[in-house]
Amino acid sequence: MEGRNFLRYLFFLMSIILLLFFTFLNLPSPLSHTTELLDCTTYSPWCSSRKPFFLRNSNKDKKHYADFPNHPLDPLTIQEIQKVKKIINSLDDFKVKGSYVLHSVVLEEPEKEVVLNWRKGQRLPSRKASVVARAHGDVHVLTVDIEADRVTRREMDHLSGYPILTIEDMITATAAPLGNSDFNRTIIQRGVDLGDLACLPISTGWYGKVEEKRRVIKVQCYTMKDTINFYMRPIEGLTVLLDLDTKQVIQILDEGKNIPIPKAADTDYRFSTQKNTQKLNLLKPISIEQPNGPSFTIEDNHIVKWANWEFHLKPDPRAGVIISRVMVQDPDTGKMRNVMYKGFTSELFVPYMDPSDAWYFKTYMDAGEYGFGLQAMPLDPLNDCPRNAYYMDGVFVAADGTPYVRSNMICVFESYAGDIGWRHAESPITGLPIREVRPKVTLMVRMAASVANYDYIVDWEFQTDGLIRVKVGLSGILMVKGSPYVNMNQVNQNEYLYGTLLSENIIGVIHDHYITFHLDMDIDGSNNSFVKVNLQKATTSPGESPRKSYLKAVRNVAKTEKDAQIKLKLYDPSEFHVINPNKKSRVGNPAGYKIVPGGTAASLLDLDDPPQKRGAFTNNQIWVTPYNESEQWAAGLFVYQSQGDDTLAVWSNRDRPIENKDIVLWYTLGFHHIPCQEDFPIMPTVSSSFEIKPVNFFESNPILRIPPNSPNDLPICKAAASA
Repeated sequence: MEGRNFLRYLFFLMSIILLLFFTFLNLPSPLSHTTELLDCTTYSPWCSSRKPFFLRNSNKDKKHYADFPNHPLDPLTIQEIQKVKKIINSLDDFKVKGSYVLHSVVLEEPEKEVVLNWRKGQRLPSRKASVVARAHGDVHVLTVDIEADRVTRREMDHLSGYPILTIEDMITATAAPLGNSDFNRTIIQRGVDLGDLACLPISTGWYGKVEEKRRVIKVQCYTMKDTINFYMRPIEGLTVLLDLDTKQVIQILDEGKNIPIPKAADTDYRFSTQKNTQKLNLLKPISIEQPNGPSFTIEDNHIVKWANWEFHLKPDPRAGVIISRVMVQDPDTGKMRNVMYKGFTSELFVPYMDPSDAWYFKTYMDAGEYGFGLQAMPLDPLNDCPRNAYYMDGVFVAADGTPYVRSNMICVFESYAGDIGWRHAESPITGLPIREVRPKVTLMVRMAASVANYDYIVDWEFQTDGLIRVKVGLSGILMVKGSPYVNMNQVNQNEYLYGTLLSENIIGVIHDHYITFHLDMDIDGSNNSFVKVNLQKATTSPGESPRKSYLKAVRNVAKTEKDAQIKLKLYDPSEFHVINPNKKSRVGNPAGYKIVPGGTAASLLDLDDPPQKRGAFTNNQIWVTPYNESEQWAAGLFVYQSQGDDTLAVWSNRDRPIENKDIVLWYTLGFHHIPCQEDFPIMPTVSSSFEIKPVNFFESNPILRIPPNSPNDLPICKAAASA
C-alpha cells in the first residue's frame, strides 16, 4: 500500500509540474545554462511537425543572442542578464549555489532628465539593473552597475509585503500538499484519482496573524477527468494553507464534502473536441491586405514609428507592456511634440464577492503578486493578431538568474474596421455637391495575459488625429464554485448563492476587475497642471432670454494631490485636462490632453475591508501625483501579503503640490461582473476603454490634409467562384 501511494505521489508530482508549467502558465522553460531556445526534439510532447508554438511566426525565429541596447530605455539583453547573475553570485550572502532567489531583474531606467536629453548617436547612459532577491529569508533590493561590475545600492528595509511569486514558488506550492497524508486521504475520499488532480496557487491577501512573518499561500484543487477545462470541476471547500518557504502544510480546511464535483460534459472549449453538428460556420474568411506593405517601422528593435507617431515599446515582466517617450508630429511645424513620457498597467485588483471560508481571500493583485507580463502568453497569429502584425519577444529572468525568451509576447499592427476619421456631406438644400470622408486607420499594440483562468487583452491604439485609446478586454474562464443545486427551483428563497447558477452544480461567483494605469504625461515638456473642467447648470435672469437654463464650463486648476482625487459622477460631469500652462496656442489656450473615461465601475467594498485597504488605489478613478521614480506600482513595490501601507492612496494623501509640476496621472478601468450562462464554459470577450485625447494641443484638425482613398489605392479582391 505504501509503495502504491508513493508511485501515485510521483505520478501526480510530475503531472502537476507539467500541467502548471506548460498548460496553466504556458511558458517556454527558463534556459538552463545556455541561451539556446527550446527545441522540438527535447520537448516532443508539446511539438508538432511544424515549429513549436513558442517559436512559430516570431520574426524569423530571432534568438536574441546578439541583441544590444540602442536606447536608454531598452530592456536588459541576454548578455547583460548573464553578467548581472555573475555579479550577484560574487556577493558574500549569495555565493553558495541555491542560497538565493531572484524575484525580479529589470533595467533600472536612467533618470528622466537624462533620457529626455539623450539623442540617437550619443553614448548610452550607464546600464544598470534593478534586482529584487531573497536570501536567507531576507528581501534585498539591489542596483547592479553592469559596466562597473559591482553592486551600487543594497536595501533591506521596506514596508509590508513580499516580492512577486516566482514560477518555482507556484510549481512547488501546488505539489507540496501531496506530501501530506491527510490531504491525500481527503482527495481519495472525494472520489478523485490523484492522477487527475490539478491544483492552483492562490495568493492569500492579508487578514492578520496567520499570514504574519512568513510567506504563505493557499492551494485549491480540481479534477481533470474527462475534460481539459478543469476550472469547471472544482473540489469545492477544500483549501490547503501552505508555508511557501518550508513547503509545510499549515492547515487543511475541508468544508465541501457534501458538494458534488460538477460533471465534465460540455465543458471542453477546444474546437477540435466539438461535434461536427455543433460547429458554427457563421463567417467567411476576412483579412486586411496592404498592397504596399505596412506604414509602420520598428527601428532598433524598440522604436515604433507610424504616421505622425513615435514611441519606445518594450515588454516588462510586471507591467506587461511599457510605452515610453510618446511623441506626435505637429502638422503645421513638422516638429515632434512630447505627449507622454511613460504609460503602463500598474496593477490589477480582482476581488471575489463570496465571504465564505473557501473564497473570502480571493482578492488577487495580478501584477504585483503574479507578474502581469510573466503571465503574458505567446500570441496566436491570425487569431490574436492579423496577418500584417509584427511580433516582439520578451527576455525575462528565472529564479536562478538565467534568461529565457517569451516569444510573440507583443504584436503591433495597423487596424481598419471601416471606421471614419472625419466626414461631412452637404444637404441638397444648400445646392453644394460636397461629400468629404476620410477613413480611420489606427496602429494597435497588443498583449494578452492568461492569469490562470482569466485572460486579459490590453490594447494601446494610436490614431492619426492625436488620440490614444487604451482598451482592456476580459475573456477566458470563470472561477466557479461547486454547488449541490442543479436547478434554481431547488434553491431556498432566502438563500443567497453569491453568484449565478451557470450549469448543473456550478455557480459563477460575482467579482470585480480593476485595472489601474500609470500615465506620466509630458505635454510639450514635463511641467504640467491638472485641470478639472466642470459642467455646471446656470440659470438666466428674469427677462434675459426665453431660455431658463444652460450649461457653463468652470475650470479649476488642482493645486495639490487631494484636489485631483476624482470619483466619476454621471450627474456631475467634468472633463479632466492635463495642460502645459507655459505653452499656449495661437489664440491663447494652453496646450493639453484630456482623459476621456469610458464605461467603468467603482469599488463598492467597505473602505475598512482588508482587501480594499490593499486595493485603496481604486477608491478614486483618477489620481494625480508629482513625479517620483519610486512611485510606479499602485499597490506598492511589494504586494504579496502587503497590508496597504505603500499604495497610491497613501502617497496621494500626503497632498503634495502638483500645479505646474512634473505630474503623473493614474486612471482605473473597472468592471463589475455578474456571471451569466453565456459565460459558460468560456467567456466571450467583454471590453472597456478610456481615451487620452488632444485638447487645444493642435491649432486645428490635425488630419485635415490627409487624402481620401481612391479605387486605385486598393486592390480589387474577388470572392472565389461558387461551386
